[in-house]
Parts: sequence; structure tokens; C-alpha cells
Amino acid sequence: MPNIDSRMIKKAMKKMGMAQQEIEDVNEVIIICSDKKIVINNPSVTKITMGGQETFQVIGDAEEKPVEEKEAEITEEDIKTVMEQTGCNKKEAAEAIKRNNNDLAEAIIELKK
Repeated sequence: MPNIDSRMIKKAMKKMGMAQQEIEDVNEVIIICSDKKIVINNPSVTKITMGGQETFQVIGDAEEKPVEEKEAEITEEDIKTVMEQTGCNKKEAAEAIKRNNNDLAEAIIELKK
């Protein structure tokens, strides 16, 4: 904006209750969505506070990556539950739980057949 003094802008922002702060030493910003991750490398991050709300402005090199499916952990309690309900051994219970995507009810039904 030509002919606008930066000090005047800062003063006006302060009157409106706005504060702006550069966040230093940021290496990466990751936004995780349900179907992808947006990774922003070498970002410049600015935090803007106004009316009790914080807004972040991120500028950088963005790339999209698929979300990695993390295999759910089978707990000892889950294995014990399936063993009690079906009379199977620990190995069979764990394998059935895994085959049924950690759905205990499906694992029990499968083992009772």
C-alpha cells in the first residue's frame, strides 16, 4: 500500500485489539485431514490475535501426502475377551481379531463357527 506508514498500521492494529507475531525457527507445518496430509516445508508462520481468537498464516512449499494407515494395536484384554467367549488359545484369538480389523464381535462369531 503506497504512502502508508507501517507505524500507523501497527498503531491502528493495536487500537483494534490486534497483535501480530512472527513465529521463529519453524521447520515444518503439517495439516492432517481424514484422507491426506498437507506438509508445508520451510514455512513462514505468523500468529495474529484478534478478539481473543488466534489465527495462523502459513506461507511455504506445500505438498500433499496420503495418510498412513496405522495398524490398531491388539490389547491383551481384547485377546482375553475373545478367548473367554470362544475357548480358543491366545494365538487363535489374536489372529481372529487381526483378520476382523479389531472387531471383537466379528472375531468371536468367526471362531464360534
